[in-house]
Order: sequence, then structure tokens, then C-alpha cells
Amino acid sequence: MNKTIQAIALAGALFALSGASHAAAPATFNNIKQINAGELNVGYVDEGPANGPVVILLHGWPYDINSYIDVVPKLTAQGYRVIVPHLRGFGTTRFLDPKAVRNGEPAALATDVIALMDALKIDKATLAGYDWGARSADIVAALWPERVKGLVSVSGYLIGSQEAGKQPLPPAAELQWWYQFYFATERGRVGYEKNHKDFAKLIWKLASPQWKFDDATYDRSAVALENPDHAAVTVYNYRWRLGLETGEAKYADLEAKLAKFPSISVPTITLEGDANGAPHPEPSSYAKRFTGKYKHELLTGGIGHNPPQEAPDAFVKAVIEVGKL
Repeated sequence: MNKTIQAIALAGALFALSGASHAAAPATFNNIKQINAGELNVGYVDEGPANGPVVILLHGWPYDINSYIDVVPKLTAQGYRVIVPHLRGFGTTRFLDPKAVRNGEPAALATDVIALMDALKIDKATLAGYDWGARSADIVAALWPERVKGLVSVSGYLIGSQEAGKQPLPPAAELQWWYQFYFATERGRVGYEKNHKDFAKLIWKLASPQWKFDDATYDRSAVALENPDHAAVTVYNYRWRLGLETGEAKYADLEAKLAKFPSISVPTITLEGDANGAPHPEPSSYAKRFTGKYKHELLTGGIGHNPPQEAPDAFVKAVIEVGKL
């Protein structure tokens, strides 16, 4: 009897090991398209009916399009055409001119969205995003409202300026921005180039302290950080905020408009996770910036900085609901 039990236990252990070694990898987007748009050749997902209402989903730093891996099929099932581009410096998106400035300033990133819409002949779309993606969506909604049907913005109104960036924050708030100061140094630039994979994983953990993502989930997105322009665009973005990069002249007029903190008039839902560990404003501080139909929702249950991946059902609900405001 004892030998039989031992044999069964051994067989079970071997089966478990065999299953672990052949565990299915997390789903990913397999059909990445490419299109020239503005100064970029953009890698993007385009799924759902071609004639459906368009939703453009914008990811943040240091994440990638897989933040929306569970959101896209839920929206396409509802008849939406869903487009998810790799931002400049991520994934398969590349600069067309090898000598172009690897510019990460906000106006440049937002202009990329308009260029992509033009290239795909999309007149109007619902925009939704978080982190860098939310900032770009906010800017497009503020400066080109005729192109935006509705807006879903995690952490609300994220439009800023270099002048605002000069203002010191309370010590606890400055501490949250440690990586911005790190990137301001040559040591930080070199350090991020060499260690971007470990660096980004640390950001994920700090920004979403209750999100128990596994290594396979992280590794799936970390591939996008191997883009040859990733470190340069990242460092430029954070240096620009501190006035350490001047930006390109072609974006000066747009940045001047953004420095006046324009209101957003399109229908908007802002979201915030109850466990967001990244720097973010209080909802009461930005509600007045949204002058059209507006709603704010707090996502509970330990949701951090990346709601589309941490709470995809809630994110989908907001995207659908904003079209009905």
C-alpha cells in the first residue's frame, strides 16, 4: 500500500512539473499592422468591424499595448473598431528619419495621435488612456475637440507645462517623482539604457502595489521596451518637464496653448484606482477643467496605475458609457 501511494504521489509530481513546463504563455496581440503617420511608422492593433464606432486606446510608460489585451475583445464584441498604437519609442513604432530628434514632449506625443487618425482616415474617435496615454488623449480632446467623440482619462486632467514644472512640490510628492530627477542626470540616462527592463518592473510594482502580476505578464510587455528609441524618448519626456529640454520649434505654438490649461468640452469620464501608487492629482483639483458632460469614478479593490489591465471590465464599461453621456 505504501509503495502504491508513493507511486501515485510521484506520478502526480511528475505531471505537475510537466504541466508547469508547458504552461500556456499569456495571450498577446498577434496581428500588428504598420502605417506611416506623421514622422513615424506606427505599429498598431486594429480589430473589430471596419465600420464600427472607433475607439483609440493609448498606453502609458513603461507599459505597452498589452495593457489592453483583455479590453479589446470586450469592445469588439460590442461592435467597436478598436485601435491600439505603440507610442513613439515603444514596440514596432519607428521614426522615419534616422536623424529626427527622439522627442518625448507632450505635444509631440499628442500630435502622433492626430497623425495616426489622419493616416487611417478616421475623422472622429473615442479616446481612452492612462499615464502618458491619458495625457495625450487629454491634449487631443482639448486642442482638437472636433476629432473626439468621448474621452476616458485615468487620473483625470494631466495637461501640464514647463512653467508649472518649475514649481516645487511638498517633499513627499517630490519623492514620488524620484525617477524624473534620476533621468535628469547623465548617470540616469545611461542607467536606464542599461537597466530599463528591471527599472520598468520596479515602476510597475510601485505604481500598482496590490497588482500581483507574474513574470510572464511583465515579460510580454517588456519586449516593447527594446525599441531602439525607447530610452531616448523616455529621458527626453522627463527632462522636458523640468525645462532641461527645450522641445522642438514646430510644437511651440501647441505647448503655448497647453500652458494656459485649456478646458476639455467633450463628454468625459475620469477614472482613478484606489491603490494608485504613482503621482496623480486629486479629482477635486481637476473636475472644473471638464466643461462638458462629465463623470468621475473611483475603482476599488486595490486597483493601481494601470486600470485597463487591472480592471478591464470597469475600463470597458467607462468607454461604452462615455458614448452615452
